[in-house]
Amino acid sequence: MSRGRRQFAPATILVAALACAGIPRASADTLESALALAYLNNPQLNAQRALVRATDEGVPQALSGYRPRVSATANLSAQTNNVVTRNTPIIPLASLPDTTQSGGTAPRGFGATLTQNLFNGFQTANRTRQAESQVRAARETLRTTEQTVLLNAAVAYMNLLRDTAIFDLQRSNVEVLQEQLRQTKQRLESGNVTATDVYQSESRLSVGRTQLYVAEANYRTARATYRQVIGVEPGRLQPATSVDRFFPGSLAAVTSIGTADHPTVATAQNNVDVALFQVKIAEGALYPTLSLLGSVQKNYDLALTTPESFTASVGTQLAVPIYQGGAEFSQIRQAKETLGQRRHDLDLARDQIRLTIAQAWAQLDAAKGAIISTQAQVKSSEAALNGVREEARLGQRTTLDVLNAQQELVNSRVALVSAQRDRVVNSYTVLAAIGRLAPGVLGLHVASYDSQTHYHQVRDAWFGVRTPDGR
Repeated sequence: MSRGRRQFAPATILVAALACAGIPRASADTLESALALAYLNNPQLNAQRALVRATDEGVPQALSGYRPRVSATANLSAQTNNVVTRNTPIIPLASLPDTTQSGGTAPRGFGATLTQNLFNGFQTANRTRQAESQVRAARETLRTTEQTVLLNAAVAYMNLLRDTAIFDLQRSNVEVLQEQLRQTKQRLESGNVTATDVYQSESRLSVGRTQLYVAEANYRTARATYRQVIGVEPGRLQPATSVDRFFPGSLAAVTSIGTADHPTVATAQNNVDVALFQVKIAEGALYPTLSLLGSVQKNYDLALTTPESFTASVGTQLAVPIYQGGAEFSQIRQAKETLGQRRHDLDLARDQIRLTIAQAWAQLDAAKGAIISTQAQVKSSEAALNGVREEARLGQRTTLDVLNAQQELVNSRVALVSAQRDRVVNSYTVLAAIGRLAPGVLGLHVASYDSQTHYHQVRDAWFGVRTPDGR
């Protein structure tokens, strides 16, 4: 068997599809380990986690409306007094000199005031519920980001696996074409072919080299994308399997799951709740407010005749809004319109999920069929190439026939590699479309991020400026 025939033995496509040839690192990477690294290291995901923690702080801010507000005051000043008093004589026509009293004082004092809200039209309660809804929406947005990052990681992994295999196939194709050109030149010397056959072989070799350059560029791009998404340089990638086992086998079943459980739907639902509570908060501005007020004040040297004083007071204050320019009515109407918008957003989210699931399911079915057809195509192309080569050796086929058969085999093997990649990627796409692309479902060896931990750490905090992690 010639060198060219050995390069395209049937097992070569499997080796090319399942290993990353030419990668300098010797360690083996699996799709699961790549997903775990992306889950830990991806900056987009870490940024979204930080946003959730920031959103958590909205709850203690809302709860502060139930708590008292205390402030302390202190004052210090300097005064100069010069008082002239005119004396009025008792005996008529008598005269008395005026009395002058002068001196300096340093008035000073300190005090404290306390204000406790007793009733504010249920605004504090509604703000707290709104903040909790915002936290739930942020958590669902985080789930969406997790799915996006994991799906991007799966795509990056499979793209690199595919482009490495295609790069290897094109490199082997160039070697075969080089061998074909060498044999054609030998046959020209012996008078079995013409110079036209040599030119055809040289032309096809140039085309093969162009395809090799394109494949190499795609391979390097795929490596860079892998590094950007996963966060590390790729090692020797291992074959990956589809995740069909994690979702039902019918389109109706996965659509039902997706429209009910997908995080974008849950986010839209929580946004409806946020808008609903905003309506109630705006309506609270029309209610009276009742507050408890208390104060103490200690002063010294307010005047020459007042060396010190102490005052204390406690009481309630009721304020009933009558007319405030109409702004509060406008805010209520505005909040109601926003609520209507959020409800339409919820319908749009469900419709978008249905569309995404239908597209992903159709592409998955197409990939399954493509694998079967391209496997048959590869098998037929291999048989055709062997037959054409034998017939050419006997003088019944031309060099161009051999070159065409060789190109058809390369194309069919590239199509098979692409179909295998599409099969895996589309299964991950379906899993993401129904909202179940998560570390727990995939069984990744990584601790899932628990967004509730930070929430409970800060929810009832009354004091402190340091975050729970010490910043």
